[in-house]
Amino acid sequence: MESFDLVVIGSGPAGEKGAAQAAYFGKRVALIERGPDLGGAGVNTGTVPSKTLRESALYFSGLRQRGLYGIDYSLREGLTVQGFMHRKDAVVSAERLKIATNLAAHKIELIAGAARFEDAHTVTVVSERGTQRNLRGEVILIATGSKPHRPPEIPFDDKAIFDSDSILRMDRIPKSMIVVGGGVIGCEYASIFTAMGVEVTLVDGRERLLPFLDAEISELLRSRLADLGLKFCFQERARGTERIAGGVRMTLASGKVIEAETALLAAGRRGAVDGLGLDRAGLGINARGNIDVNDHYQTHVRHIYAAGDVIGFPALASTSMEQGRVAMCHAFGFPYKQRLASQLPMGIYTIPEISAVGETTESCEIRKIGFEVGRAKYANNARGQIIGESTGMLKLIFRSDNRQLLGVQIFGEGATELIHLGMAVLESGGAIDTFIELVFNFPTLSELYKYAAYDGLGNLAGHKLREG
Repeated sequence: MESFDLVVIGSGPAGEKGAAQAAYFGKRVALIERGPDLGGAGVNTGTVPSKTLRESALYFSGLRQRGLYGIDYSLREGLTVQGFMHRKDAVVSAERLKIATNLAAHKIELIAGAARFEDAHTVTVVSERGTQRNLRGEVILIATGSKPHRPPEIPFDDKAIFDSDSILRMDRIPKSMIVVGGGVIGCEYASIFTAMGVEVTLVDGRERLLPFLDAEISELLRSRLADLGLKFCFQERARGTERIAGGVRMTLASGKVIEAETALLAAGRRGAVDGLGLDRAGLGINARGNIDVNDHYQTHVRHIYAAGDVIGFPALASTSMEQGRVAMCHAFGFPYKQRLASQLPMGIYTIPEISAVGETTESCEIRKIGFEVGRAKYANNARGQIIGESTGMLKLIFRSDNRQLLGVQIFGEGATELIHLGMAVLESGGAIDTFIELVFNFPTLSELYKYAAYDGLGNLAGHKLREG
């Protein structure tokens, strides 16, 4: 039996950062990874690959050039899936190397194999060759991530019918595709393939895309994707899916039949806990297939923690990293990182990007908060004109009584970078006056904050005038 201060299961964002946090303060750490590569879904099948493919789609489709010069040209002739995936493969390899270097620098022992609990403190690791190692951890961090939910009625074959992981292994760029699921993953891939000239139909059981977003932003996304050629089937569900010669036939609940060369089922994800033997450690999973934790990411077995996708929402690489760090600071009593920030940004890498933090207009109405809104459009911004972005918008939501910032919603290129300025003001409890007082470089997209604030003040004055 080998003893460690910390045993981490999984090398994704939560596992890597949690392990490094403990090792940084001198703890002896072992990290177990059963996959052939480091990085988990964040590096290998999720965050990094899909975002890199987005850039490849923008490059090969010439969408940015269309905005700049009005040139509308088709996808490069003869483009292969290998050519399309080339940049993704290079970036993923670089990220894997970076993780390996970080683990080595912190003197973390990396152990390859599948982990399973023997009891609440003991983990057995079985290698591909069948050899076993027994590890004792004073503290254990479960960071095994998630896997796509594959409904049993769908005949997945990973040749014509894919999930959000296996789509990265497709052997050709199809002419047509059905995407089932209007969540983040479905919308990202639907926009990527639409930009590549693929005829995409998106099927979703709800009334609109990404219903957790501000409704105005959700509608901007739908409108932009429709302009690019994406077709929508809202309030529909797949009743039957079958392979046919040359592709896939899907029958919807309404009776409508759709045929395409390929189908992507983005039907959510579940915690990747198969084979862990959680019951031996006194743990289980909830109805969503995730492990329950408290505010410190501690399970009901006090020395066992869980972080990242395996605990469910929000299941973002950015939050997973911080969860792993917070968990280990609590586990070992480090007076360092005690909590996540109260405001967490959301980044959605559709075409264009979306990023949001704080309240939406709908949440303010539900909570009966008196609010006003200010907007600034990319089309009226000098940098927006320079980069050819005409559809974007930055939206500020603020209290009508004291102008305190409540939320920021951004639709447009660079949204996931721009959001952080608004998040900082929001976290500090600042007012929209801050944006008016600041001096911004010119020409920059950051100026959108200033003019959205001015617009908000104008709307507020007009509202008071109407009330008077």
